[in-house]
Amino acid sequence: MRRIGFGLLMSILIAGTLFAGESFITDDEYAKMLYKNPRGISCAKCHGEKGEGKVLCTYVDHGKKYSITAPPIYNLSMARFKKALSRKGRLMPQYFLTEWEMAHLYYYLLTQNPDYDKNKNKHKGKKNDS
Repeated sequence: MRRIGFGLLMSILIAGTLFAGESFITDDEYAKMLYKNPRGISCAKCHGEKGEGKVLCTYVDHGKKYSITAPPIYNLSMARFKKALSRKGRLMPQYFLTEWEMAHLYYYLLTQNPDYDKNKNKHKGKKNDS
């Protein structure tokens, strides 16, 4: 039995998906799946189930209590979101995501924002660009 190269197999799968008319998974399902496990480390572990942010740990140094927190990410602009994903040498792991994957992650997080109106497909609140 011949072994088919991974690249060839992926090309066939992608082409099949593109020309099949419908995917076996919706964009919403893909976006949620990507958030839960983009490259082996879930975004949700640090940023919360809906991107709301959370405290990663607390510690005491010289009698003073500190905490390390992951910020909310459901309210970022796309430019700020992409910038955060591309930073090197920070606490957050580098995922090496494609533009397509970043767009799906961004869409998922946008829909998790309590100010997002899914029926109108727009964000009602101010986006945090800081």
